[in-house]
Amino acid sequence: MDKRRLYFLVPEIKTAKNIVDELLVARIPEKHIHVIAKEGTQLEDLPEASIFEKSDFVPALEKGLALGGITGMLAGLVAIALPAAGLIYAGGAVILSSTFAGAGIGAWLSSMVGIGMPNSCLQKFETAINEGKFLMIVELEKKKTNEICELIRKHHPEVDFGGLEPSYPVFP
Repeated sequence: MDKRRLYFLVPEIKTAKNIVDELLVARIPEKHIHVIAKEGTQLEDLPEASIFEKSDFVPALEKGLALGGITGMLAGLVAIALPAAGLIYAGGAVILSSTFAGAGIGAWLSSMVGIGMPNSCLQKFETAINEGKFLMIVELEKKKTNEICELIRKHHPEVDFGGLEPSYPVFP
């Protein structure tokens, strides 16, 4: 399933509540609507963004998984290439297990770093959020992107369209 993330800057909480209601009527589940506001701002009953939207957890996890897997595979190749190791007969198992181990360790370590870093996609909205605007992130299927954009533009011309993330991972 091809997913997209839309970003909208909303000037006030009342407008944000209205948009959430309209998105729910348009069959966008609440778990796919996230709001980020200036620290200390009461969001009342708006769906607050989780640590996964606010941090670089997912991109770091992906990078760590790839780099750890490659490193583990190379370590396995080196291990079977060394005659002193005596692992030449178990070559495939050594490479496979070291690749999985490297991927797991890389994903774990990098995700721990990423969860502590602010989301790099949200940096361009930082000034507006600090000025008191609300950033609304809406995750939806590609085919609904235009429909939702038009809905918000039609009913809320005061809302600034902040961009579109072409695709994002379905997990977590």
